[in-house]
Amino acid sequence: MIRKDTLIYINLLLLDKLRYYCIMLFNSYEFIFLFLPFTFFVYFYLLHLRLITGAKGFLVFFSLFFYSWWNIAYLPIILSSMLFNYVIGNALNANHRMKMSKKALLTLGIVLNVALLGYFKYSDFFITNLNLVSDMSVPLLHLALPLAISFFTFQQIAYLVDSYRGETKEYDFLNYALFVTFFPQLIAGPIVHHKEMMPQFASKWNLVKNYKNIAAGLFIFSIGLFKKVVIADQFAIWATSGFDVGTQLNLLEAWATSLSYTFQLYFDFSGYTDMAIGAALVFNIKLPINFNSPYKALDIQDFWRRWHITLSRFLKEYIYIPLGGNRNGNFRTYNNLLATFVIGGIWHGAGWTFLLWGFMHGMALILHRLWQKFGIKLPKILAWFITFNFINIAWVFFRANEWNDAVKVLSGMLGLNGVVLHMHLEKKLSFLKDFGTEFSLVFSHMQGDTIILKWMIPVFIIILFTKNSMQKLDSFKHTRKNMLFSLSLFIISVLSLHKISEFLYFNF
Repeated sequence: MIRKDTLIYINLLLLDKLRYYCIMLFNSYEFIFLFLPFTFFVYFYLLHLRLITGAKGFLVFFSLFFYSWWNIAYLPIILSSMLFNYVIGNALNANHRMKMSKKALLTLGIVLNVALLGYFKYSDFFITNLNLVSDMSVPLLHLALPLAISFFTFQQIAYLVDSYRGETKEYDFLNYALFVTFFPQLIAGPIVHHKEMMPQFASKWNLVKNYKNIAAGLFIFSIGLFKKVVIADQFAIWATSGFDVGTQLNLLEAWATSLSYTFQLYFDFSGYTDMAIGAALVFNIKLPINFNSPYKALDIQDFWRRWHITLSRFLKEYIYIPLGGNRNGNFRTYNNLLATFVIGGIWHGAGWTFLLWGFMHGMALILHRLWQKFGIKLPKILAWFITFNFINIAWVFFRANEWNDAVKVLSGMLGLNGVVLHMHLEKKLSFLKDFGTEFSLVFSHMQGDTIILKWMIPVFIIILFTKNSMQKLDSFKHTRKNMLFSLSLFIISVLSLHKISEFLYFNF
């Protein structure tokens, strides 16, 4: 007989997989050939008729339709969240008189937002750990995580704090709803700020089609689509094989596994962001930059200025600075840094591995600050090497489903499971047999052999020595060369759309 809890677990896995067949992904035929063009043409047609309110209402409605495509049961959650935060935000506006103090109202708003996020995201994590440290056997709730809840919660908390500071205006609900639900950034960011979005929706210059923006938007969308479908999804195969399938990894397999995920995560999430920025630009809306060649960073602080920039901005402005920032001495500063990144880690997922990942980055930033006090500068190549390898190792905990997966990969990276070199090298390097080296197929546990290296080397070169997509967008000109470039990437990507492929940050 199969145990009841086993059946529940299997059903949850099936539902989790099924959910991605129901999400309208940016890298799907439905989005590319139906939703995006239909929304674009109807929106600008309504604007052409000078039905501005109708156009905005249409965009909100179809953004919610886009969100509800997965599961309409979660639509009331985002609607209730928007209505609640809109009311609280307006109540915090300086023009309103309240019986409750502003500070108490802000606290109430933040607590209820965090409670909503915590209920769906951390309930089972809390119950599991409660059962572990006690004799209790509280049943798990097995809640499915509503799409985008981490993103729209952070976005609205920032809005409430800015309202408390008197930095917002009294917007009508339609504009506020458009700010929260605008479909390009709704599911996985960038985490946008009201002051960089609201004026754009209000600008009369953005109410007519801008063909330069359309061309630039499709250009950057094509780059993002190629990043995701062609590059990230290829590395996903090897990362999954190493982390989830292989039971033991030799030295090269373990490093190939960790690097595969390092590349997959970057091209997956930056690819999503490029597509979001491109889709928004088609509607004359400029979303903030979220990536700036983070793997070129020469220290961990530089990395966080380049990686997931809008999240870094949120953590700095709404957690680190309110905790005290660097105003109360070194000890408090280090504590504030560590707390900020532990919160950033647990925001990504309900698990001890995420918490450890955040802790590692917090400690790395503390060590970086201590190192700066010595005034010693490392050679750039060495600084990059240390920074990149720390990031790569930390990603192992970020990716691992459980501790055993992380231990398996890290032990392999340390060479504890042996060294295997390609059989073609046996004649030249046979002396290494005396040190325990074997000669065989190198990546036999990872569904690939030398093809992994054939992918990694050019990708490394692209990451380190070429302009990133945002630099290309800044210098974009509507030329035949750029048109052919984006068209080629688009065609290759569309021809590669032969399987369901979710975005990694949909899980967070």
